Amino acid sequence: MAIQRVSPASLLAIVVLAGLAAGTYWLVQRTLPSDADRAPYVKQHIPDYYADDMVISMLSPNGTTQYRVNAVHMTHFEDDQTTAMTMPAVRAFTPDQPEVTATSKRGTLNADMSVVDLYDDAVVTRQPGPRDPEMRALSEHFQVLVNEDIVRTEKPVQLFRGTSVMYGDGMIFNNITRAVQLLGNVHGTIQPAELGGKPPPRQSAAPTAPSAPPQTKQGSKTP
Repeated sequence: MAIQRVSPASLLAIVVLAGLAAGTYWLVQRTLPSDADRAPYVKQHIPDYYADDMVISMLSPNGTTQYRVNAVHMTHFEDDQTTAMTMPAVRAFTPDQPEVTATSKRGTLNADMSVVDLYDDAVVTRQPGPRDPEMRALSEHFQVLVNEDIVRTEKPVQLFRGTSVMYGDGMIFNNITRAVQLLGNVHGTIQPAELGGKPPPRQSAAPTAPSAPPQTKQGSKTP
């Protein structure tokens, strides 16, 4: 087998190229900042992804759908992992109970999806049941606590139950017990049927007595 000899010129070229490669690598390493010099990345309150026609289902411990959140548009932020929503709708599903829905023009969802805040023309509606009329609550803000199954507000609220109407400075609605507690200065009108009473019988011979003033009630009320 013939042995190929390497000429001195080729050896010189190899040495020169190796020197250039080593010098280039050294220069690159010198110009790159070290780990100690690099400033840590600070997350900012800027969107990192978007979604349209969003649907999020939140399951109960037994695997059934407990809450479902819909929104026309959502924006997720990288720093606090919150989600801003446009036209959100939150639906609560409770076995053997009328469905409860909360809607608004805008809303936010926290990082672990345990708190939903609804703002601007917020409405909470409980569908009518076998023995209960429809209930609607109107306010500028409602907060849905998913884990506690509670809807609350610290803003003035208007509550409709059938033909009765109540006003308060705040409200707490327990979706498990279906109890509503109005807070602060509470006033309104409760119709006799809502109190379990019956209207007085009509008298044809005697003149009709003046009607009683509207009844008001303060404190908690179970719809």
